[in-house]
Amino acid sequence: MAELKDLSTLEVTPYKMFIGGEWVDAVDGATLEVITPIDRNVTIATTPRAQQADADRAVEAARAAFPAWAALPFAERSKALLKCADALEAASEELAQLTALDTGNAIRTQARPEAGTLVALFRYFAGVAGEVKGVTLPSDDGTLQYTRREPLGVVAGILPWNSPLLIAAFKTPAALAAGNTIVLKAAEDAPLTILKMAEICAEHLPAGVLNVVTGYGAEIGDALVNHPGVDKLSFTGSSQIGKMVGGKATERMAHVSLELGGKSPCIVFPDSCTDEVVDQVMLATRFARQSQSCTTGSRVFLHEDIAEEFLAKMVERTRGMTVGDPRDEASDIGCIINAKQYDRVQGFIDEALAQDGVKVEYDGREDLQVGEPGFYHAPIILSQVDPSWRVAREEVFGPLLSVITWKDVDEVVEMANDSHYGLAAFVFSKNLDDALRTAHRIDSGWVQVNQGGGQIPGQSYGGMKDSGVGRESSLEGMLEGFTQIKQINVKLG
Repeated sequence: MAELKDLSTLEVTPYKMFIGGEWVDAVDGATLEVITPIDRNVTIATTPRAQQADADRAVEAARAAFPAWAALPFAERSKALLKCADALEAASEELAQLTALDTGNAIRTQARPEAGTLVALFRYFAGVAGEVKGVTLPSDDGTLQYTRREPLGVVAGILPWNSPLLIAAFKTPAALAAGNTIVLKAAEDAPLTILKMAEICAEHLPAGVLNVVTGYGAEIGDALVNHPGVDKLSFTGSSQIGKMVGGKATERMAHVSLELGGKSPCIVFPDSCTDEVVDQVMLATRFARQSQSCTTGSRVFLHEDIAEEFLAKMVERTRGMTVGDPRDEASDIGCIINAKQYDRVQGFIDEALAQDGVKVEYDGREDLQVGEPGFYHAPIILSQVDPSWRVAREEVFGPLLSVITWKDVDEVVEMANDSHYGLAAFVFSKNLDDALRTAHRIDSGWVQVNQGGGQIPGQSYGGMKDSGVGRESSLEGMLEGFTQIKQINVKLG
């Protein structure tokens, strides 16, 4: 591969926000620095620090564009989204490279797949735009009864920093296909790929249909949450912040969907101590994403008959992973996003290692040679973890794995469900009866059986309990999340 460019030679690029088809600064001219997680000493860009006045501009632009966009025949909206998909595909490598620089996600294992999913979801929702339709209802001969599905209006999509393009793909094409307009709030730590996405799509969408603002969540994010011109809030982030967003939206009767945190169980039955299953469990750990994923299978429940052998295989796989510059094709694992998150992960590790009885199966920090100046963190695997410990109950959002053994199916289901989260789960068994019965009993919105990968376009994705409300990435998610039903009754004759 080509030699990696020295980050210290990069010029600081001043970015603007995209509002009403124009690239604009914040009203007051304030800016924020964007630091790459590859090197905490290198500022790669500046972005506007948006405030209430900027939220007003963006919402007004989206509101002005809404009537014409909603009135377009679905085939025209579909055509526009397909053009966006083609343009995004042509720029997919540029988007992937920018993702690695912006988020610290490794180019090969995460950044390129993320750019590919963005393209796939624009195509998927372009294809189902015509499904935004109502039904006729049984009635007597003198009455016509039917329903219409209509767009909600202006959507505010608030994005996280871990996978900006992926989460934007869940929200943006679905909202637009249904006839809404949207204002995206990019995460302050990783805004560049979202601005690039807007630049690519701008040529194919009317002004004001897609808008992007940047800045702090407590400023521009809060302004959008409380804005009376926003009809729907679609938020992805922590459960703590999501509850506040949901509460504020409910106060003013705005529509809301929340995709929040997770502490996903990964249950392995004694018949599944195979290399193939180990590989799938390793996918579920999301180590290749620094475990900065809401669906990370961070609680691995191994049957006691296979625990020792299975763990040894997991440690072998983990030891073979390379932590390094996310721009490097050889890197399996990139960087944690920033110093705050890095220190938070380290805090969980220190607390877990202080517990009586915990066993360190693998501590990659001993082998890690990257270290400074970036936020690199190797995986750590702990066994003999008590399910009551905080490390086994709270979302770490870093590569720290808790392994717990089990004997009885009822026991493991009870442990898996003993959580205030309910986003994802993974079950591995050659016995399909065992696998499906267990999957049906787990309190999670998304359960994978005998596989550990990520979301596929068209799947309904979302959580139960504190992991959120609503679904994304699917036809159901588009209809339930971005349209509303109008009942029409007509007396004939």
